[in-house]
Amino acid sequence: MLYLLLVPYADQIGAFNLFRYITFRSGGAVVTALTLSFIVGPRIIAWLRSKQPNATVREDTPDTHLAKKGTPTMGGVLILFAVTVSTLLWADLRNGYVWAVLGVTLGFGLIGFYDDFQKLTKRGRGISARFKFALQMILAVTVTVWIAWIMPERDALSTSLAVPFLKSLLIDLGWFFFVFAALVIVGASNAVNLTDGLDGLAIVPVAIAAGCFAAFAYVVGNTIFSNYLFIHYVPGSGELTVFCAAIVGAALGFLWFNAPPAMVFMGDTGSLSMGGALGAVAVVTKHEIVLAIVGGLFVLETVSVIVQVASFKLTGKRVFMMAPLHHHFEKKGWKEPTIVIRFWIIAMILALAGLSTLKLR
Repeated sequence: MLYLLLVPYADQIGAFNLFRYITFRSGGAVVTALTLSFIVGPRIIAWLRSKQPNATVREDTPDTHLAKKGTPTMGGVLILFAVTVSTLLWADLRNGYVWAVLGVTLGFGLIGFYDDFQKLTKRGRGISARFKFALQMILAVTVTVWIAWIMPERDALSTSLAVPFLKSLLIDLGWFFFVFAALVIVGASNAVNLTDGLDGLAIVPVAIAAGCFAAFAYVVGNTIFSNYLFIHYVPGSGELTVFCAAIVGAALGFLWFNAPPAMVFMGDTGSLSMGGALGAVAVVTKHEIVLAIVGGLFVLETVSVIVQVASFKLTGKRVFMMAPLHHHFEKKGWKEPTIVIRFWIIAMILALAGLSTLKLR
């Protein structure tokens, strides 16, 4: 909004020229989202607490989580508010990618909100996994078609998969690309959801991944940097740097209230929306495979659940004491802050590995 309002007057007022720069507006997005979180957060938490006076903990968690009883969930509302307002304020709203990615974020947030609401009103029973997956896939496929339509180089990029480490390789998946891209978005959404099990555990890796994809969006959307780094140039994708910066600011603001002991949980409202947002940005920037590296912690948590379920069904035995992986370490006697901080370290290492793919071509 500020871009459209102020840039036309940049010739008359020199200070307005700053709003032409994605880097300046990204910084503004971080500060705005963070500030909004601090201002609105206590009010939203108080409202959630008034609506959830008897908030319970999930049954499929270690006994130590009983101490968290009474902590309200659906705190993702705060994240969505901060991200949306900050993005609308600082991004160039003529950019179709901004609306597509914001649409995924809010759409998945609504699905998560409905699921959280059902859990609160039906004693822990949310919407069925099949129905939730169907809603996610319908939304994700719709948005991937929208993204492909926006891309000017439709024949070359819109339905192709870029492979990291190979600078010129594009694999044209044809119509299957829409299914693949939708699975990336839905997979990222549910992976973040599985990781969200301890105070502060998921939100920091989300912030780290968003910071990485802010860098990816910036270089992919810049013809000079993309040519220098031998990565595929996607015109207009640089504007998603502002969106990713808004996620970083909102995530840090939410962490203020979600740090141990948490005052609020993000719930499916936050985890599904943030994972979906990361997946959508990865699709636009043609870094779908790199997302699995940057978000490797989310992948590990998801794989631990898959392995646990498969092992129990095939052999009747469990590989882990409890899944996802963070619960396994809780059962082994690790303290919650120890697990959280060590997982943050792993997330940072994997993010650095993902960033290194920019140069390894």
